[in-house]
Amino acid sequence: MTVTDLVPYEDALATYDPVMGLEVHVELGTHTKMFCGCATTLGAEPNSQTCPTCLGLPGSLPVVNATGVESAIKIGLALNCTIAEWCRFARKNYFYPDMPKNFQTSQYDEPIAFDGYLDVQLEDGEVFRIQIERAHMEEDTGKSTHIGGATGRIHGAQHSLLDYNRAGIPLIEIVTKPIEGAGERAPEVAKAYVAELRELIKALGVSDARMEMGQMRCDVNLSLRPLGTEKFGTRSETKNVNSLRSVERAARYEIQRHAAVLSSGGTIIQETRHFHEDDGSTTSGRIKEEAEDYRYFPEPDLVPVAPAREWVEELRATLPELPRVRRNRLREEWGVSALDMQSILNAGAVDLIVATTDAGADAASARKWWMGELARRANEDGVELGALPITAEQVARVAALVAEGSLNDKLARQAIEGVLAGEGDPDAVVEKRGLKVVSDEGALGTAVDEAIAANAAIADKIRGGKVAAAGALVGAVMKATRGQADAARVRELILEKLGVEG
Repeated sequence: MTVTDLVPYEDALATYDPVMGLEVHVELGTHTKMFCGCATTLGAEPNSQTCPTCLGLPGSLPVVNATGVESAIKIGLALNCTIAEWCRFARKNYFYPDMPKNFQTSQYDEPIAFDGYLDVQLEDGEVFRIQIERAHMEEDTGKSTHIGGATGRIHGAQHSLLDYNRAGIPLIEIVTKPIEGAGERAPEVAKAYVAELRELIKALGVSDARMEMGQMRCDVNLSLRPLGTEKFGTRSETKNVNSLRSVERAARYEIQRHAAVLSSGGTIIQETRHFHEDDGSTTSGRIKEEAEDYRYFPEPDLVPVAPAREWVEELRATLPELPRVRRNRLREEWGVSALDMQSILNAGAVDLIVATTDAGADAASARKWWMGELARRANEDGVELGALPITAEQVARVAALVAEGSLNDKLARQAIEGVLAGEGDPDAVVEKRGLKVVSDEGALGTAVDEAIAANAAIADKIRGGKVAAAGALVGAVMKATRGQADAARVRELILEKLGVEG
């Protein structure tokens, strides 16, 4: 049996109980690096944002970034952690080409935040509490680009290029305690946790947390143990997973792979693994080091960090409304079910709807357009909802035009189409395309008279009491006016002219 053999997911969970540990690295949005004054601007020329300190040159000395410490405390508080009264940095020693100092300045046994939790809500409304072991400060590594070869990895490459611009950028690593009891929902729990953590980080304003850009990365640790036992199995660590979907897929794949190895009498090797986006598989990376292999020792060039309790409480007072609390409040205000709110969250529409209501639309209209026509368009174009070329203010204006009777839903969709096509704001599109509802009573009356005359048999049925048949005449008038009539008013006119009570 090879390591790529899998057992069916249901069979794996019928025999084994998964235990997870999630390590999330968050790249802070500070203007300078963690231990020097180099800029952190994204996309700069390679190696243009470096200095003797972040390159580890002899004689250079680090200085702690105060904003980085503040961000770490905010994250710790938002995760319900205890904030250390005294902590210090350590050197994590290992050789890798993109680590110019041959050690990473991190925190080991004395993190700045510890013993917290984060409640996450699954798609069916169940709330699962994730216990947080620690959140600690450290610095990022540089970036290696491997040239040649088929995989983009170092194996098979002809040569490698190193960019140290990222080396030294502030990171917060958030480590969970072992996540037990999730059972078959373990992959879903992992995805929901990372999603909730990402929303929390964004709400705090300490990072954009864009996973596709490496600003937030997740290492998925997973092991299996036979059902009914307590001892943890040997774990694997799938490194640097950079999307919510991939976190879920990586956990699911490893459950099936571990089960296949164990069921065949094999032994799980403690190792790091690479995740492959194309097929959702993982492959072996390197044998996993234990903590003692890194030869941690206190960083001699940095003084301990001792946040004053008054400062910590001041920062606590500045925390924004946290995402789950905010969603529950909005759900109440909008009058939607938990399932509908989850759909809005999954679509990335919460902030868009809020911005649209802030621009004057009612919540129902804002939800209708973002979750209807615009969600459909985003899905067709294969982009995030927020990436569509339309603003919340423009959507609010479309909603206003509908509310005042200038547009009906069909015309509003055409107005949105014009905005997305770059034809201008909604009013300009309406003017250019001639989309306004026909509100001239004389013109509407003429169109109704013509429809009645052309459909005498239907008109007789309506006079005879079959009021439902009026829909056919409404359709004829709407066709004649190119959909620019108010259908409700058209129906009223038809019944008036035929002397029938509505």
